[in-house]
Amino acid sequence: MSIHKIIISLSLCISCSNLCFSQITIEECYEKSYSNYPLIQQLGLIEKAKEYTISNASKGYLPQIAVSAKGSYQSEVTNIPIDFSKLGLAGMNLPSMSKDQYGATIDINQSIWDGGAIHSKKEVINSQADVEKNSTEVNMYTLRQRVNQLFFGILLADEQIKQNRLFQELLQTNLDRIEAYKKNGVANQSDVDAIRIDLLRSKQMMIQFQSNRNAFVNMLSALTGMKMDDSTILKMPNYAVTSGINQRPELKLFQSEMELYKSQNRQLSSDLMPRLSAFATGGYGRPGLNMLEDKFKTYYIAGLRLSWNIGNFYTNKNKKRLLENSIESVNNRQEIFLFNNSLDKIQKENDLGKFREQIKYDDEILSLRKSVSRASEAKMADGTMSGTDLMRDLNAEQQAVQDKILHQIEYLKAQYEMKYITNN
Repeated sequence: MSIHKIIISLSLCISCSNLCFSQITIEECYEKSYSNYPLIQQLGLIEKAKEYTISNASKGYLPQIAVSAKGSYQSEVTNIPIDFSKLGLAGMNLPSMSKDQYGATIDINQSIWDGGAIHSKKEVINSQADVEKNSTEVNMYTLRQRVNQLFFGILLADEQIKQNRLFQELLQTNLDRIEAYKKNGVANQSDVDAIRIDLLRSKQMMIQFQSNRNAFVNMLSALTGMKMDDSTILKMPNYAVTSGINQRPELKLFQSEMELYKSQNRQLSSDLMPRLSAFATGGYGRPGLNMLEDKFKTYYIAGLRLSWNIGNFYTNKNKKRLLENSIESVNNRQEIFLFNNSLDKIQKENDLGKFREQIKYDDEILSLRKSVSRASEAKMADGTMSGTDLMRDLNAEQQAVQDKILHQIEYLKAQYEMKYITNN
């Protein structure tokens, strides 16, 4: 029987007795765990923060308006020391300023060319938001691994519980048969006790299986926000495709980090450019622009202003080198991630190969174990085998069944772990 058919058969075994119940898929658990995890709110907050910050940056294109007012008193004012009487101009005096002065102004500045500063600032804001979102996505992605562990843990527990019930039924049937043999003198009390011990031991194992399942169900319920209990049925996943291009969110994070440093590099280039702006100042006060006229007057000043911060040239080169170093650091981290990721992939491929080979022999081993057990039951009926020896063969058959279940679940789980490694 092919591995694919084995997986399908196992899926049918779980689902046939539960057709009337809705089943939860692993994809639903992925989706619900994402929406239920508190960190998901961070994505919306990052987007809103980006919108607000870009909006503020865009307002740099609007006229910048400042209003000010002042009143002052000074102990001395400017005087022109000319004695007009000596010049034959007796009675002539130059006006003087008042010691108390008042003024209110409104200043307007309009950027005409900022050297690309606002545009580059918006690029940096977008890049920073992308880094934060991709970093959040990386943290969210780890939820898939936790879902895998819990989901397949429940599936394994379900199969163990189902098989344990069948084994208990088999033991009870043999117990009833051997008690009848005892009455007929074919078996003795030790034969009865041997089977009763394993029946009790099987009931103990049932408690363990159910406890494991309850713990996994409770954790998966908390992780996904879905209501789950003993009646919850999980759907066996389909055969997983494990090949494809690596699409891990970490790669997007590395790319967005490099783009951030590149946008910051472009921002440094804009810092070297001169700025051109228009300005206008309107005012009312005493004195006005004419300092020698001691009256309240309105006035205005308008013009163009060119500024160039030459000091940015001093540090620009080192700042660019720091950014280049940061980009190299991101490249190095990406190489390390891909290297470790490839090792994980190799290990998981080996696990898949191991489970495939083990599954090939499970049916044959189980068939032989069943044959041995049936022969032992016949010998027990003839009185040529003890109850202890019979239980040895029955337990070996049960172990073969458990090994088959474990190998099949582990094989399917390994496929989904491979999907996690490459995000395919």
